[in-house]
Amino acid sequence: MPIQHIHLDEGASDYPEGLSTYRGGEAPCYRVLLWPHRSLPVSGFVFFIAITSFLLAIPLLPLMGTGAVWVLLPFLIATVWALWFFIMRSYRSGQTVEELSIWDDRMTLVRVNPMGPAKTRRQEWEANPYWVEVVSQDKPVENYLTLRGGPREVELGAFLSAEERLELKQELEQEIRRLG
Repeated sequence: MPIQHIHLDEGASDYPEGLSTYRGGEAPCYRVLLWPHRSLPVSGFVFFIAITSFLLAIPLLPLMGTGAVWVLLPFLIATVWALWFFIMRSYRSGQTVEELSIWDDRMTLVRVNPMGPAKTRRQEWEANPYWVEVVSQDKPVENYLTLRGGPREVELGAFLSAEERLELKQELEQEIRRLG
């Protein structure tokens, strides 16, 4: 599941996979990591490319020793290369991570994008949780989740499924109510 709740004891050190650090060593009362779901693991990717290459080579077997193999071979190689390229691109986009942390006096959202200019790979947002509103709307997608408060409105978990966004919204509203 692409949502990981991080429960820390008082005075605990930073979570090693975390994106943000604590000021003054205080642990947040709520912390969650979000990332896109990937249905094809790396081992499955290798298996998929190997099977695809084998199946694409089958039509070449009757043509071995003829000139026609050289006509078809570049297209089959281009097909395998295109599959490789686009699946690897999908893996890179799947390295997006969002971390939401809530303290008694502030809320932070850190998003790390794997692609794009170096200046925009890491995006940060901070606000007072007392003034933050969790907003869900059905455009551009079902249960689109944003946090409104602070200097701007930011999206949260756009890569999650509609059910996961709804569950996250309920958790956040409960946590913000607990603080208020």
